[in-house]
Amino acid sequence: MNQKCNPIGVFDSGIGGISTLKEMIRELPREHFIYYGDTANAPYGTKSTEEVIGCVRKVVEHLQEKQIKALVIACNTATGAAAAVLRKELTIPVIAMEPALKPASEKREGGSILVMATPLTLQMEKFNLLMKKYGEGAVRVPCPGLMELVEADDGEGALEYLKHLFSQFDLDKVDAVVLGCTHYVFLRDMIRDLLPDHTAITDGNAGTARQLKRVLARNGLLNETGEGKVEFETSGGEKDLKLMRKLMQSE
Repeated sequence: MNQKCNPIGVFDSGIGGISTLKEMIRELPREHFIYYGDTANAPYGTKSTEEVIGCVRKVVEHLQEKQIKALVIACNTATGAAAAVLRKELTIPVIAMEPALKPASEKREGGSILVMATPLTLQMEKFNLLMKKYGEGAVRVPCPGLMELVEADDGEGALEYLKHLFSQFDLDKVDAVVLGCTHYVFLRDMIRDLLPDHTAITDGNAGTARQLKRVLARNGLLNETGEGKVEFETSGGEKDLKLMRKLMQSE
């Protein structure tokens, strides 16, 4: 059977990974994607590593029943907790992501870099290694509760949260802000309005999409014919599916 036509499984603890999915569709418009939001178990970012691995295994087991040809972990927290484990357990390619600290470090001009992420992501060994390489001037900024505001589609709550968060820093001395959770990408315009013009904003979505394309090509799995499609699934309810579709249509 020709595996090229098989779907690509993409998952996140909730809806945030749709920001990653949109980049992947731009990069790979002929592919069939199945996006799974584990909203019933969200958030991952305040759970223990063992709890996250348990949630992830259930999601992956479900996606494997769909005959996926590759797996994308569209969640920084799940990447840090489970990517290495999954790569040992699965025979298909596993594409993961990490906070975009490297591109942020390239934009640093002596100021600081604020790395916004879930508490668990910032505690992970994977992130510690990233800090050792590219973390000069970087400040960990845990954002408990922010992902939940995105999940709740609470724009006013998110704005108040961000105003309070940024009030703790001298923003004129901040060269870059890293959106270290896929959910935060949906707040990019709001964050942009709160930051000085000179402050760069980075996220890992485009890099993840390019990596997926490279891995599929290397393994002879690129689908180069037909039209792409997207399916949405969730461990939550119809309300979550509606929000996923809404965010998919947003710019």
